[in-house]
Amino acid sequence: MYIESVPNRNSPPAILLRESFRLDGKVCKRTLCNLSGWSPAHIEGLRGVLKGGTVIAAGHDAFTITRSLPHGHAAAALGTARKIGLERILGPDGDRCRDLVLAMLTGRILDPISKLATARSLSPDTACSSLGEALGLGDVTDAELYAALDWLLERQAAIETALAKRHLQNGSLVLYDVSSSYMEGRCCPLARRGHNRDRKKGTVQIVYGLLCAPDGCPVAIEVFDGNTGDPTTLAPQIEKLKQRFGLSHVVLVGDRGMITQARITEDIKAAGLDWITALRAPAIKELLNSGSLQLTLFDQRDMASITSPDFPGERLVVCRNADLAAERGRKREELLGATEKDLATINTRVGRKRDPLRGTAEIALAVGAVLNTHKMKKAFRSDDHRRQLQLCPQDRRDRRRGGHRWVICRAYQPVRGDAQRCRYRA
Repeated sequence: MYIESVPNRNSPPAILLRESFRLDGKVCKRTLCNLSGWSPAHIEGLRGVLKGGTVIAAGHDAFTITRSLPHGHAAAALGTARKIGLERILGPDGDRCRDLVLAMLTGRILDPISKLATARSLSPDTACSSLGEALGLGDVTDAELYAALDWLLERQAAIETALAKRHLQNGSLVLYDVSSSYMEGRCCPLARRGHNRDRKKGTVQIVYGLLCAPDGCPVAIEVFDGNTGDPTTLAPQIEKLKQRFGLSHVVLVGDRGMITQARITEDIKAAGLDWITALRAPAIKELLNSGSLQLTLFDQRDMASITSPDFPGERLVVCRNADLAAERGRKREELLGATEKDLATINTRVGRKRDPLRGTAEIALAVGAVLNTHKMKKAFRSDDHRRQLQLCPQDRRDRRRGGHRWVICRAYQPVRGDAQRCRYRA
């Protein structure tokens, strides 16, 4: 026997108890009872009995219902943190602040949310995963999380020293770069207006510098005022490497905006460190004009190592990227075409008879908006009049489009035992 639901046009379906049997080798069925008047709970109970189930009396506590929380992702992230020894680096066992910090780090990986939402997700009554239970946190408030962050700040130097002992050694590369983050509010003493990398105009920001091991593993971080220039953050990092980490010889790697000639002379050489950075465009142009860089070096390969009297004791590694130059040329052609199309629209507005665009100021504003949209102002020369506008592109065979894209790295690594190993790694 089985229960079958039979559609009944615009009426509710008929629920029938039926039995199947064979007659002359054919499968037939007949209706035993109409169950349409039964409640859904009774129907499902009978369906379970027909499938071999057992009927449980009403009010009988046969099952104990417990709360079920998502566990897999929390166990994976927390297990990885414990496997790499993050708990031991953060602090001693049994410290609640350490467990709260570990919970915030793990929660930041699983679901980045505010501190108030993090406290709610860790508390037992409002938990959204098993993370809080796995760490035995109990009830958590947002005030505790902020207090744990203050505790973490006091231990920053010890944590960074432990990471440096694990990931850095004499003769290795040290990667350093700077970024910034905008912020809301007026209570942060480091928040200043500066070069905003997030393109959030009118907001304050903070600047932070990150030291990394050769494999990119973060080792130390330091926060600066929002209006701090990138090169001025280099001196504290050198002092940190020499004094706190106890490294006598490393190779500092940074971009051309970070490791400038002034920083090389005043900070890096004075500390006895080696360095690798890149030349800026004017210096590359001088090398090309002076003849120190000959294009015949790149007939077979796209990379060469040269020396120049302008950079005594340094090794210059020159890389030619023809694909990047071609890609930039293609993008430039697209921007020029888009600009010409927009300027043609302005020309049409100037020459039309009905409601034409008139006046030098109005024409200049319209043209300026077009040129600023595609950043092609340098590629055009304009001759605007009261009644006629003439804009045409200049010679496109300029240095920005023609030739190849050059990248020249400059490195200072004197010949000694540690440097030889470092050069091999580089």
